Amino acid sequence: MTQTQPQTATPIDPGAADLAAAAARAAAARKAEDVCVYDLHVVSSFCDAFIVCHGTNRRQVTAIAQGVIDDLRARGVRPTGVEGMEAGRWVLIDFGEIIVHVFDEPMRGFYDLDGLWGDAPRIAVDLTPPSAAAPA
Repeated sequence: MTQTQPQTATPIDPGAADLAAAAARAAAARKAEDVCVYDLHVVSSFCDAFIVCHGTNRRQVTAIAQGVIDDLRARGVRPTGVEGMEAGRWVLIDFGEIIVHVFDEPMRGFYDLDGLWGDAPRIAVDLTPPSAAAPA
């Protein structure tokens, strides 16, 4: 009888991880709160990562979402879909391999994506803007 080796999870695609980190930094640069990046590639087939964050009011939620779209567009990446921008309560930005969720604070608690995907590992991202991270 042969023993099988336990399977190890394959690491997230480096391009998806880089895109997720860029989206998280873009959100943090617009003062998004509690920015979390979840590695979903081993628990889901529809995307590699979720970015979940919130703003303190609807105007900030739309500014965060637009900032993420603008920053990733500057990298040559366009969203395949954007939902909720008009209402500013929960903006979902689908970039294919990553999905960004920008909530207002009450909606984040109500939908609790952090609890729903809490079993997925988090990706550590340095949210310091590149220009601020370099010594002067």
